[in-house]
Amino acid sequence: MTRLPDLQPGPGAVDFIDDAAMRGLLSAGIADPAQVREVLAKSLELAPLTVAETAVLLRAEDPVLVEEIHETARALKQRVYGDRIVLFAPLYVGNDCVNDCAYCGFRRSNPDIVRRTLDEGEVRAQALALEAAGHKRLVVVFGEHPRYDAEAIAATVRAIYDTHNGHGEIRRVNVNAAPLDDAGYRLVKEAGIGTYQIFHETYDHAAYARLHPQGTRKADYLWRLDGPGRAIDAGCDDVGLGVLFGLADWRFDTLGLVAHARHLQERHGVGPHTLSFPRLRPAQGVDFGGMHPVSDAELMRVIAVLRVAVPYTGLILTARETAAVRRAALDFGVSQIDGGSRLELGGYTEAPAAQAIEREQFTLGDTRPLDEVARELLEMGHLPSFCTACYRMGRTGEVFMEYAIPGFIEKFCSPNALTSLVEYLVDHASPATRVAGLARVEKELALMDDDTRKSELVERLRRIREDGARDLHY
Repeated sequence: MTRLPDLQPGPGAVDFIDDAAMRGLLSAGIADPAQVREVLAKSLELAPLTVAETAVLLRAEDPVLVEEIHETARALKQRVYGDRIVLFAPLYVGNDCVNDCAYCGFRRSNPDIVRRTLDEGEVRAQALALEAAGHKRLVVVFGEHPRYDAEAIAATVRAIYDTHNGHGEIRRVNVNAAPLDDAGYRLVKEAGIGTYQIFHETYDHAAYARLHPQGTRKADYLWRLDGPGRAIDAGCDDVGLGVLFGLADWRFDTLGLVAHARHLQERHGVGPHTLSFPRLRPAQGVDFGGMHPVSDAELMRVIAVLRVAVPYTGLILTARETAAVRRAALDFGVSQIDGGSRLELGGYTEAPAAQAIEREQFTLGDTRPLDEVARELLEMGHLPSFCTACYRMGRTGEVFMEYAIPGFIEKFCSPNALTSLVEYLVDHASPATRVAGLARVEKELALMDDDTRKSELVERLRRIREDGARDLHY
């Protein structure tokens, strides 16, 4: 193909973001405590909140009420996801871009960025390095450029799946890229992708227009807004949404994510598989004057409110944040984090120990290796998971929602977390992490009922440790 799709939204595409209405909800005065608690009670029934109900939580100012929101988020995370934290890594494949987004190090007018696109051999080398570290799940990242059309994305995904070294293999490849047309989505779906992520960056129309110059592809607000819905309709039934917090009012963009999630559920029958909420980070050649910095406390509010508003959806907290912030945020509802991440093109095999900002889209706040991240999770009482089973067992889209919304996914995810963790401990972990991990596995087994399902799981874990069996998922 080597072309970008025409900017043609799907039939019936609608701009469902009403700025005036959303601002009205946010300016309705300090939330009444009784109303806040009524909304929290609804969420504890695993019912997604409306935009208006979410605004009530965002208008809460009493520290006691804010803590109740945080406690509800903790409770919901435990009910839906338990102690599990899924681990992944980003893999940047190409940073050429036709857009000129004011906040992005990869924007086309930035002369200070080193441009590069990995060829197939280089992609395979990165995959091998990530496999050697123990990763099973990646998100591949592309700029928006004719070189990165649907065929190129699909070829990258196939090359990664085809790259193995001993027990090392990538079992799920998610994609973070520009919107595609229907044919493009079908092509990448056929390649076996997991989630297709499209960040809207900000839902504030005025801020969006200011940050994305007219004449660029990304300036087309409706094309991008409609992108996840088109993906679902074309068969990519796992989609991820995201906002870059700091471009506009954080409360408005939190409402935007919830509005988008509800739109997908109501219009396309499937809510988002994940939500992402990165904050602005320093980037080569980028001036962040005039932006809207989001404090650590405000970020915690974002995470807690999103967990309460969409209890079934995975929440991703990336290594943009420092290790300290990530530690503090995990209990509020985060279900996925990355570890051992490098953002430089070719960074997993070529980059120096220090970050090379001229080769990155932005700088990272947490550069610890995967083993250290996994060990800290264990020490904090979390259960690191490398599971990719739902995607490969067909539990995606509407099927995943049927399991996830009532909270039944726990029946599959805890056993799969244990089998994938033991694989990591045997094949890749340091001695200290292995000791901590095996102790956690025994603790988890002790909490399970002594039934046939537990006996089967114990046998699977034995086969992994003693017989070299792998990928024994439920």
